Amino acid sequence: MRARELGRGRPRRRGGSDQGFVTAESAVVLPVLVAFALALVWGLLMVAAQIQCVDAARTGARSAARQDPPDAVVRLAREAAPRGARVTVRREGDRVRVVVVAKPTSLGVLPFEVREEAVVVVEGSEVGP
Repeated sequence: MRARELGRGRPRRRGGSDQGFVTAESAVVLPVLVAFALALVWGLLMVAAQIQCVDAARTGARSAARQDPPDAVVRLAREAAPRGARVTVRREGDRVRVVVVAKPTSLGVLPFEVREEAVVVVEGSEVGP
């Protein structure tokens, strides 16, 4: 009788009745976490490409302001830009506009394009009213 009083004689239930809920919750939560992580990585890739485009446009604009040849301006901008970026240089009076457009790696999900431009006044040209 003493064994029965201590609870040794009763079979114990393991896990209770909600044992399957943990598996079901995991099956729902894990894909959401993976999607969230992929979205973060995608966002970081886009921000990195945007920063590279900003740097490339500014580099090209500085080169153009020094009146470097257009080929040299494009070459310098492409070196700073993401791989496969398009660089255009246009002269507009005493100003030069450098535009950098890139299609960064987007994990194959969405076609995305980042664009940046910089405008500078060419050195030696007068700025005034």
